[in-house]
Amino acid sequence: METPKIFEGGKYFDERGCLIFNNNFNASEIKRIYCIENKDTNFIRGWTGHKIEQRWFSAIHGSFVIKLIKIDNWEKPLKSSYILKFNIDSDNLNVLHVPSGYASAIQAKKENSKLLIMADYSVGEIEDDFRFPIDYFENL
Repeated sequence: METPKIFEGGKYFDERGCLIFNNNFNASEIKRIYCIENKDTNFIRGWTGHKIEQRWFSAIHGSFVIKLIKIDNWEKPLKSSYILKFNIDSDNLNVLHVPSGYASAIQAKKENSKLLIMADYSVGEIEDDFRFPIDYFENL
């Protein structure tokens, strides 16, 4: 079973300026991309999960806290599930891989932050969205 992990990016500076890159991330599985911007830094977008689909997250402006839960039962998940927490920001183009089987909650840490989301299925290709109330899990 895969676990979430971060593919680390980096920065290169020379007389021309700055290059932000991620040579560790292989985008060959990506079928679609989109961006989200939370309405403010207090809002938490979630919990949204996918049994089949994988996701990759990268902050393209600002920073985010992304919380993940491995779902044990899609009909009635354990409310006290362990929550993984990842911080990503736009400084180095890190990419967080979220394998299938996880639900996410996303919070911007800076105003006007933008998050790039990449998925391995096209819109309408599968029915795989599971939503839980933001206060469903006890350890948020």
